[in-house]
Amino acid sequence: MKTLLASTVLASIAAFASVAHAQVSEIRIATEGAYPPFNFIDADGSMKGFDVDIANALCEEMKAKCTIVAQDWDGIIPGLMANKYDAIIASMSITKERKQQIDFTNKYYTTPLAVIAPKDGDVDGVSVENLEGKVVGAQASTTQANYATDVYEKAGIEVKLYPTQEEAAADLQNGRIDALISDKFVVADWLNNDGKDCCKMIGDVPGTETEAGIGIRKGEEALKERFNKAIDAIVADGTYGKIVAKYFPFDIY
Repeated sequence: MKTLLASTVLASIAAFASVAHAQVSEIRIATEGAYPPFNFIDADGSMKGFDVDIANALCEEMKAKCTIVAQDWDGIIPGLMANKYDAIIASMSITKERKQQIDFTNKYYTTPLAVIAPKDGDVDGVSVENLEGKVVGAQASTTQANYATDVYEKAGIEVKLYPTQEEAAADLQNGRIDALISDKFVVADWLNNDGKDCCKMIGDVPGTETEAGIGIRKGEEALKERFNKAIDAIVADGTYGKIVAKYFPFDIY
């Protein structure tokens, strides 16, 4: 009986310590740093963008000390699983494939995919028929890359994948590809800036709307709950809306 009681007490202490640790320890957050306007590295070397502002707002709401680091997209999930950081806030779509490796919070925004192309080109739609004989670019290891390979490539359309969105956009601008499929909000921002003279929005890709969530390791339920409560709080108190307004003239939640 004493052994049982002692074990119960020790388990309770361990559980309390675990909760206390989850509440006060530093939260390390990774983002890509190459996906404007959601995340990018400014001229002064600082991390900027919608994802970064959301991360900072969530940390303030949770009263948590946070560190945000840049991580290449291809290594961002492996880095989380290797304990290099505790969360990913990098416009990562919640997919069944990713959920086999990691867990996600509730969404913090929703986006469709869209296709853009040169203004002087002959791409006039987003369907397989519209893109027959063309070369379509996409950032590798993304939902748009999955769509491009699963739909376009299987239909015989050449698909070219890139390590970063910026490289894909540069090849579109320089005529090396005929069209680019991407997150609509990312290419809309690009079209308003670097791509405004060369390219145009062709249209949304039907049925591709996805939710972006915060990636965390499986089993981190306390951290997941803290993030979910913080997301709800910043949406409710208007903080989220103010951040959105900095980057988009429309609601993305």
